[in-house]
Amino acid sequence: MPDDSLPQPSRRIEREFGVPFAGEILDPAQWAQTTLKKMPETGTLNWLELFGRSAPVVLDLGCGNGRFAIGSAFSRRAHDHLGIDTLPVVIRYARKRGNQRGLTNLRFAVGGAHELLERWIEPGSVAEIHCYHPQPYYDPAQVHRRLITPAFLALVHRSLIPGGLFVVQTDNPGYWKYIREVVEVFFDFHERIGRWSDTPRGRTRREIIAMKKGLPIFRGTGTAKLDLTAESALHLAESLPAPVFNADRRLRDLDRLA
Repeated sequence: MPDDSLPQPSRRIEREFGVPFAGEILDPAQWAQTTLKKMPETGTLNWLELFGRSAPVVLDLGCGNGRFAIGSAFSRRAHDHLGIDTLPVVIRYARKRGNQRGLTNLRFAVGGAHELLERWIEPGSVAEIHCYHPQPYYDPAQVHRRLITPAFLALVHRSLIPGGLFVVQTDNPGYWKYIREVVEVFFDFHERIGRWSDTPRGRTRREIIAMKKGLPIFRGTGTAKLDLTAESALHLAESLPAPVFNADRRLRDLDRLA
């Protein structure tokens, strides 16, 4: 047993806006390698090769600095996780934190979420797909870059195992109104009332900031419809409206903080 009379090393826990990241910074000898340097030149990602085992896979699309992916990988060791974001700087932070916590069930990559699902994810191979606070793009000239579109939702549906889980969250009322209009075509979807029970102080950096500012946060989960084929989903997507809505420019300052 440890000798309580001896000085104990302080726990190396990181905090962000007062909210700790999951896990502790381990000694370097225990660090992992969470970098996915590049996607396959041909074919799709092979989860068995990437993680060295067969396990349920969780995708975090637009993962930012990795708070959700790290927390989920830390608490759910039986699941493998891949986080992706277009910004190299936030992926560097995410990789460092994942490495320092020795999370062998976690990888991070730089890239686009739509491209990942379209080109490198085997259909029916993912257990969960999470998308927290997708960028609403306030400039009308950038509206075409909005991630949540009918075509994207069809790809999410195609990537998931039958009945797989889709989680989406935003603090943008216009975006949420649009999501509710189209998401139920592909998923048995339910809006969540209240905070996440596992992380009541926030699953992501953006959520933590938004809650501190008292903004409403819209959360929802859905399971992939079992009677909808990938071909039918893509066909339905063509008939649904594009994500054109008022993004509310007053929320832009929050984007800079997050």
